[in-house]
Amino acid sequence: MITSALSRIGLRGWHVHLASLGSVCLCVGLWIRAKTVDQDERGNAERRALFVGLWPPTLWLIGDSLERRE
Repeated sequence: MITSALSRIGLRGWHVHLASLGSVCLCVGLWIRAKTVDQDERGNAERRALFVGLWPPTLWLIGDSLERRE
């Protein structure tokens, strides 16, 4: 149901795979940035990096589903 809606709007599997790889890079960047802030802000910055780190597997599987649909 979700994959058919995404396919209808023109989203392809490789688009979502690129978004997955981009979120890995974003997570690494946020994690590195978290190490440069002071101790008061470090907890929030690390949680933000971990939250973004949860996106890649989900996006990758959505991309796989879209590729199977194509």
